[in-house]
Amino acid sequence: MVDKALEAHEARRLIEDSIRVWDAFLRLFHWGLVLAFALAYMSAEEHYGLHVWSGYAVLALIALRLLWGFVGTRHARFADFVAGPRRVSGYARAMLRGTPPRSTGHNPLGGWMVLALLTDLSIIALSGVALDAAENRAGPLGGTRMFLYGDLIKHTHEITTDLGLALIALHMLGVAGSSWLHRENLVGAMITGRKRKPD
Repeated sequence: MVDKALEAHEARRLIEDSIRVWDAFLRLFHWGLVLAFALAYMSAEEHYGLHVWSGYAVLALIALRLLWGFVGTRHARFADFVAGPRRVSGYARAMLRGTPPRSTGHNPLGGWMVLALLTDLSIIALSGVALDAAENRAGPLGGTRMFLYGDLIKHTHEITTDLGLALIALHMLGVAGSSWLHRENLVGAMITGRKRKPD
């Protein structure tokens, strides 16, 4: 009984010391994109139907995220977290020194990573649609002459997929580094939507 009371008190204290940063749509988008890309990647060789539909899911999620970047809640909007080169390079230098300023939403490097991932994943998915048309005469572009560019499309799809994996690894390192530097669980924040109040 005492343990449950202490747990409830600790949970209340954590909520009082935190603020809502990531809205429900943004959190569902994030984890939905993780799942859709992982399914598309893992099904590429043996489950082509799942691979194709996972790619369409990636495209649909990105389209919704682009819209939400203009009409969504404060920290979801591109205007809130897309910084200029000077601010990003200043933040990068501070991070290398181990003294980056804490951001309530995305930090400047994180903002650029969001753009890089959205761009790369869009190219992966769109080139996948084109490749399906080129190799199988299927999908919305199936009636076009994509087969004339099959090798180029396939090369683009493979290169951007490799780049996407590298960006994801870099993103995960950035999340781990920021979590450690600011003593803050950023993965948990993308689940609960809450982060510590601004210092």
